[in-house]
Amino acid sequence: MDLGIRGRTAIVCGGSKGLGRGSAEKLAEAGVNIVLAARSREPLEEAAGEMTQTYGVTVTPVAADVTTPEGRDKLLETAPAPDILVNNAGGPPPGMWHQWGEDEWQAAIRANMLSPIHLITAVLPGMIERRWGRIVNITSGSVKAPIAVLGLSGAARSGLTGFVAGTSRQVAQHGVTINNLLPGQHETARIESLMNNTAREKGISVEEARTQAYAANPAGRFGTTEEFGAMCAFLCSQYAGYVVGQNILLDGGAINSTM
Repeated sequence: MDLGIRGRTAIVCGGSKGLGRGSAEKLAEAGVNIVLAARSREPLEEAAGEMTQTYGVTVTPVAADVTTPEGRDKLLETAPAPDILVNNAGGPPPGMWHQWGEDEWQAAIRANMLSPIHLITAVLPGMIERRWGRIVNITSGSVKAPIAVLGLSGAARSGLTGFVAGTSRQVAQHGVTINNLLPGQHETARIESLMNNTAREKGISVEEARTQAYAANPAGRFGTTEEFGAMCAFLCSQYAGYVVGQNILLDGGAINSTM
């Protein structure tokens, strides 16, 4: 299926691995030139080289910490007029409410709420002027159904969700859409960390923790970065112009809800 976005330019944050990498891969497959951002230079440059070779598009690596103003400035200097923005940042470590103080809250809010909001507000004027733009935020299923040990992540990402709900409806008339993807458990380094944490808490092996997690999911497995990336690419396509301010859950049916 031709997504109608060949030749456009996308910023993909956290794009060297995991769900960000999966999203960048599918956009590149659709013919989109990628500005790939992440903090660690070596895996970033490796990912950029592999995608360039595989898909024949331009993939520009930008080693930057977008949770800082300097990092965002560096990224936007490289891609001042993107057609597509994919916001993605790793979540805070799991824990419990009594373990989180001022520093932990500030870090979570900076990474998972304020940084994506700053990038959105930076690219929106140009998208509005050009009358076309796609913004996708990778958030978490925890904004729909709370996960106690991911309280930092859920709270910060819920703030971003609230911002998107209002802003997306203000800019849709200009051909710009903003939507959120809510991943459940996918085969990423993040899930390995959570499985290790679960195994320690329950006093079981990581393999047993994974088996239990599979059994609890209607799909009987974790998601793949490829299928997640395909959904992201569709939301960035010419066909998604009527999808506005939505929170799309990709969790294999784990959250038991009719809405």
